[in-house]
Amino acid sequence: MIISARATPAGDMQVYSEVAQLLDRRAALKHPPFSLTVSDSVALGIARMFRSRSLSGEVLDRFAAGGSVDSDELVEAARFEQDFASPEGYAALRCLVLWVHNRTHRSEQRTRVE
Repeated sequence: MIISARATPAGDMQVYSEVAQLLDRRAALKHPPFSLTVSDSVALGIARMFRSRSLSGEVLDRFAAGGSVDSDELVEAARFEQDFASPEGYAALRCLVLWVHNRTHRSEQRTRVE
């Protein structure tokens, strides 16, 4: 499924602040809902932080630039980058994966209704 976000990428401080708040909120719930995720601007900011010339980095770069990417490619790229990230970066990339899952879940729900 092709996904995109139309927002201005958040800066590093906003990314880490929102990621920390989100993870605290999710940890407080036994079964956090799909909808409890980062904002579009933070999702773009996370991708921007991890863009590079590697294959996974290029997927993140396309997404961060406001382009459309395949959701599976974006999840795969984020998970690959987690292997090399700091603990904070790992958490941010996990939040990006959760954002993608929320987007695909919402789209599937809309498709079922139609």
